[in-house]
Amino acid sequence: MDNIALIESFGDFKDEKGISKIDLMAIIEDSLKTLLRKRFDSDDHFDVIVNPDKGDFQIFLNKTIVEDEMSEDDDLEIEITEAKKIDPTFEVGEDFTMEIPVAQLGRRNILTLKQILATKLQEHNNAMLYEQFRDRIGEIVIGEIHHIRHKHVILLDDEGNEFILPKENQIPSDFFKKGENIRAIVETVDFKGSKPQIIISRTAPKFLEKLLELEIPEIQDGTIMLKKAVRIPGEKAKIAVDAYDDRIDPVGACVGVKGSRIHGVVRELRNENIDVIQWSKNPEIMVKRALGNVTINKIEINEDTNYALVYTPVEEISKVIGKQGQNIRLASWLSGYEIDVFREASEDDDVDLREFNDDIEQWILDEFKKVGLTTAKSVLDKDTASLLNMVDLEEETIDDVKRILREEFED
Repeated sequence: MDNIALIESFGDFKDEKGISKIDLMAIIEDSLKTLLRKRFDSDDHFDVIVNPDKGDFQIFLNKTIVEDEMSEDDDLEIEITEAKKIDPTFEVGEDFTMEIPVAQLGRRNILTLKQILATKLQEHNNAMLYEQFRDRIGEIVIGEIHHIRHKHVILLDDEGNEFILPKENQIPSDFFKKGENIRAIVETVDFKGSKPQIIISRTAPKFLEKLLELEIPEIQDGTIMLKKAVRIPGEKAKIAVDAYDDRIDPVGACVGVKGSRIHGVVRELRNENIDVIQWSKNPEIMVKRALGNVTINKIEINEDTNYALVYTPVEEISKVIGKQGQNIRLASWLSGYEIDVFREASEDDDVDLREFNDDIEQWILDEFKKVGLTTAKSVLDKDTASLLNMVDLEEETIDDVKRILREEFED
């Protein structure tokens, strides 16, 4: 096998992987030196010349000329008589350079060379793939579902690159079918053994940010600034936006007419509810906006501890906290302040005793009703001694009732 044939035998691989001729020649040179080190323990006495323009390479062995019958290593030394047959002017001690045809390496070494070259080509491709996707961390990629496994999903892009979407990086309501195309962001790129492993995510806040950039041109061109995005994947998200120009309504521009602009993002995130608010550098305003459309009477801010105490009417508590605490949690993440709520009860604020029939037996409630005590406050406002004179109940029972009312009503 001559040099050209050896190079051309890897032509298909070069074309498939997109390796340039220059890179391929560098890999060939490195592979040849690796083989020479295996064959001769060292490549110090060899020169490898690769010509990318001709697609050719040459191997030269540098020997030292020694006296006749004084050669200790025929691979590294040549006797003077043999050297003078080639050039009569040679003298003992001079360097003698000869070209080594690839065929002279022997069939086994040529096969070894091909294996080394294939390995180094793969290493080169892995390194290029790693560099390519390391620079794309935080960017959206599109892949086709190739395998669905219990703990992760494997996707392939148009170039055959493999992405891993772990279960924890999937939106809880995600349901995939083989052959389906989905979007996600590149989260991490690390080597697993010798091969790069590209981990993608659909749950990261960055995925929401990138989707908004795609759907809203003003964010993409910088007219509107996306200050921060937080989310509970598949449930609820909040984003804070601002505009350089005071004449632009950043919230309206993001939402669009009847939610037209943000609808595509909501659909991609499996109907994740997205609140859009205008960012403010004033902590009090920011906390209020982050909590959404709720009545807040007062906010106390501690900037040293990043703590915010919000005073709100009783009837607003559930709205401030939200389903499973989602609203107050997201508001805390978005504003950067740990938010706590202080419930302000008005004088008229009270709860009918009938609301406690799950915790207090009905016959006990009837006893209070007989004497006109029909609300929680009406019972809690009286001491135990007064109640003993009013109702036919044991002191222990009265104490239990007051404890339940305090836990459910006052706290």
